[in-house]
Amino acid sequence: MLRTQSFTRVILPCVLLFVGLYFTFMAVQGSNGLFQRIQVEAERDRLTEELAALRLQTERMEILTRRLSDDYLDLDLLDERARSVLGYVRPDELILP
Repeated sequence: MLRTQSFTRVILPCVLLFVGLYFTFMAVQGSNGLFQRIQVEAERDRLTEELAALRLQTERMEILTRRLSDDYLDLDLLDERARSVLGYVRPDELILP
């Protein structure tokens, strides 16, 4: 009878405290805990911003591609790109570094 009382008074509360602390720790720092969720949300926000920047870049490239297509040729853009790639400068132009 004495052993049962010591078990229920000392050991059982310690075990329950340990189990509670374990689950609390796992809820905060575990693989599905709060810290992991904060990291995932930060990564999501960073990737969302990167996606928006890539969409803008893609949209710009589509516009430039359309302007250089056979159906719609922008001669000014063609001249600019050819001179940029080939490194040509007209004699009446000034180059600013």
